[in-house]
Amino acid sequence: QVQLVESGGGLVQTGGSLRLSCAASGRFFSSINMGWFRQAPGKEREFVATITADGVTTAYGGSVKGRFAISRDNGKNTVYLQMNSLKPEDTAVYYCAASGGVFSTRRTAYNSWGQGTQVTVLS
Repeated sequence: QVQLVESGGGLVQTGGSLRLSCAASGRFFSSINMGWFRQAPGKEREFVATITADGVTTAYGGSVKGRFAISRDNGKNTVYLQMNSLKPEDTAVYYCAASGGVFSTRRTAYNSWGQGTQVTVLS
């Protein structure tokens, strides 16, 4: 399994932007599909975005499409989540995850998770 560490969360005003980073350990990062999920208090963990190992293909959850962008730098073993036009409903703990193989939007496809980083959007 790969070890994942997220960073970049914080407080931001409505309409603002944040960029989350996820640093991964291990030699095989460039072969792994990666994803971002989020979990708000009292809610289930929700799919946000995913990217293939080569960075060519991406997919987004409906509530963030057009506002968020996932990207990766395989040379730095890092995946990013650029979040623009943030809304109070984007407030959650954001988790980086590594897929066990498939390119998927399903939480169960991911077998390595970071500790999460808090994003709070002020209204």
